Order: sequence, then C-alpha cells, then structure tokens
Amino acid sequence: MRTASENLPSRSRFLWVFIVGATVLLTLHRGIGQTPPGDKKPAPAPRLARASPPEAVGAVEVSVAINPTNPDHMVAASIARVKEHPSITNFAYVTTDAGRNWKMVPRANPHKVQQGDDVVTFTPDGLAVHGFISFAGILQPRPKRAHSGIVTATSRDGVTWNDQVAVVELFNSVEPHEDKAWLKADMSKDSPHRGKLYVAWTKFDVYGSAKPEHKSNIYFSRSLDSGKSFAVPHKISDQPGDCRDKSDTVMGACPAVGPNGDVYVVWAGPKSLFFAKSTNAGLNFGKNTVISDCAGWDFPIKGLGRASGLPSIGVDITQNKDRGSIYVCWADNRNGDPDVFLVISRDGGATWSKPQRINHDAQGNGKEQWFPWLSVDPVDGAVNIAYYDRGSQPGTLTDMTLARSTDGGRTFVYYKLNEQPYDLSKLGFFGDYLGLDSYGGRVAVLWMHPMDNTKQLGISSAVLDFEPETQHERVGKKAPAKD
Repeated sequence: MRTASENLPSRSRFLWVFIVGATVLLTLHRGIGQTPPGDKKPAPAPRLARASPPEAVGAVEVSVAINPTNPDHMVAASIARVKEHPSITNFAYVTTDAGRNWKMVPRANPHKVQQGDDVVTFTPDGLAVHGFISFAGILQPRPKRAHSGIVTATSRDGVTWNDQVAVVELFNSVEPHEDKAWLKADMSKDSPHRGKLYVAWTKFDVYGSAKPEHKSNIYFSRSLDSGKSFAVPHKISDQPGDCRDKSDTVMGACPAVGPNGDVYVVWAGPKSLFFAKSTNAGLNFGKNTVISDCAGWDFPIKGLGRASGLPSIGVDITQNKDRGSIYVCWADNRNGDPDVFLVISRDGGATWSKPQRINHDAQGNGKEQWFPWLSVDPVDGAVNIAYYDRGSQPGTLTDMTLARSTDGGRTFVYYKLNEQPYDLSKLGFFGDYLGLDSYGGRVAVLWMHPMDNTKQLGISSAVLDFEPETQHERVGKKAPAKD
C-alpha cells in the first residue's frame, strides 16, 4: 500500500482519514435498468443513495457485504479523511434498510497508524468481519515509528466492533511489509468447514525495493473460531514477484470457497494470473497453476494516472446446474486499452476457459474499463461484475456498469448504475477497487466518484433487487434470508 505523503511512483495510497459516526439520510433516486431483449418483464432500476457524508473526502477503496441472515443489513468499509479528525483512517458504513440510508461509523485506530485496504465479509450466522492493513514507516530509511500488519475486527451490527485481532502484526519494523489482504468465509451448507474464515495477502521483503534479491510472495491464514484467532501464516505462492508494487509484483490475492469446502486463491503476477487450491480447508495448498495470461495488472488510465485490474473470484455454491463453477474476473490492456475479462472452470480448477471479454463496446476503441469486481450470488448462482466504464462516453467521462449473467457466465445483461457520467480526471488518489456483493437476487454496488460539483471523492451505493435466477425486477418480496 502506498501513501501520497510518501510520493510513491505507482500504487499511491492514503495518509489520514476520519470517520464520523453519523446517520446519513439521503434522497433516493433511480438509476437506469435495462430490460433484457425480447423480455416484457421490467428489470430493476438501481436504488441509488449517498453512503459518505459531505464532510468525508478522499473516500476510496470500498468493500461491501450483505448479511445472509438479514439481507436488508449491509456493512461496508473504506478509507477517507475529515479535516477535524486527522487520526482516524478508515470507517464502516451500515444500512439496515437495504441501502436507502447509511450510517458512518468510526473504526478504531489503537496504534495511531495508517489503516486501509478495507475488506468486509459475513460469516453464515451473520457476523461481520472487517479486515485491513495497518502500517507506519514504510519507505523511510530510519523511521521514527515502524509497524506492519493485517488485522481484523468483528461486529454483529456494524456499529459496535470487538477489539482488533491480528492475522499477522509486526511492531518496530517495516520489513517485511504486509499488503492488500482479502477475506472470505465458507458459506456452503454442504461444507464440513462451514463458517471457517480465510485470508490471503502479499508479503513484501522490502516494500518498494528495486533490488532483485527482494521478493514479494502470497501468504495465507485461516480462523477456525470466527476471527477470534488466526493460524500462523504460510506461503502459498510458488513463483515470487518483485517488490516494486507494479505488474511484476504478486498482488491482489483473493480467496473463495467451493460448495464442498475446497479453498481457492487467485492473484496477479508477472504476465499471468495464478491459482492455488486446498482440499483441506487451507491447511495445505497444491502446486500453483497459471489460469490465464495477463498483460499487467497495473496500467495507466486517462485523467487518473494509474489504476489496477486485480482479480476477484467467486464460486457457485447453489444446487443449480453450474454448481461448483469457479469464476475469475480481472482487467488488462491486451487489446490496447483496458478491458474486463472472465475465465471459468467447471471442474474445480483443473481446466479453464479462454478469456471472455465482458465489456461490450468495440474492441480496441481506446475506451477504458477498470476496477472490475465479481460476486457470485450464493442463493441463485448469478454472476455479477461491476466496473468503471468509458465505453459510451467521450474523454474522461465515466459510467458505472453492472454486467449480470443468470446462465453461468455464458451471456450478460448490462445495467448503467449512475444517472449522469462522472468526469474522473485530476482527482488525486483513486484507490484500487470498488465494492460489490450479491445475495438472493439482491446486488449491492458501492463506488467512489466526485461529489457536490467538486473534485472531492465520496461513495455512492446502488442496490438492485432481481427476482432470483432472472434479469427481472423483484416485486413485493424481500431478498430471502439464509436459513
């Protein structure tokens, strides 16, 4: 993770953030839904709201999760900053009314360090788990303070959080540096490991070093007690990357769990997407496989300087015909401009499809798509992919698009989530990802964009309620809660 204050050359990060514990009551407005061709039933229009209040600026890198025991309850988290409170660096957003209103909640920063790369997931019984990195002193020859770690906290409501629990934490040193963690719980009713929690991330020998002897690797840990403790981390990457925090660095490790409890991890690295599989709940992993070439996860975006196309992964854990299918989504510029791609395995990761281009503008037209994120609905198996999209806009004007498939990723229908395009240009640090989750036909997307006719970044949400397994609007029914 890089900070703007440290003048880093590529993956620039955040410095100070504040969180205000205030409920944000917002006027809802409707986005643009698209009825599938030849279908007389209407598609849902996105229910839009503002998640971050006006006083929170620089809000980026948001993750969101839907509570499986009550889908009206969602928890998100991101970094941001507020001038009056410079020592708080990340916060949670909570809704209990399906995204109509959001409450912003400060997250503890007990060591007064920088926290970020936020991720939120739920366990099957409705426990929210918030994970993030915690660091100080990187890229300083002799820092006055030094800290590096991956930490978590849990909550039943997203408002009151338990004390931090370290996955790995190092005091008084910045070597190695722990970065870009992601979390996932086993949600499958058929898994003998249901409820176990998995986390994967990048470990840098020396963050930002160009020396060939300094490497980056992917590490993994698990919790068997809902985040109260974590196992000693172990390395799961066979091929290391460099430490520059660019496309030759191994980065973006993302775990997922199959219907029988197999654990999968995907990440990007030198010219490839790598995949690892465990059949014993993350205790051991087999040999890494390359599931696709990749033209580089770090690439320039007009007006923003740089962006990423880091991978995300999801698995169909339903009883439907595509049960067990593994989906991996990312972006790269193999066609001359950044596009969104998808590969699929129907046999537990043994073989993979060729990359399928998801954005549906003309190939090689110079239009950019980036920050894709993927969620496979655990109830109906629908594949949802959200991304920034300039396919129908000139210059740096940008839309937010949701691509949704109800046939196992074979075809997609597209939904524009924003009302007016955003001019994403000269905004400062824009982060590395957006937030997406789905449950029972409900799809929630959170993303950052300029607010209030300024260059200040805030976060909006869009919630779409589909009839499960369809592209149709759900009428008169709530998203089903998990039994």
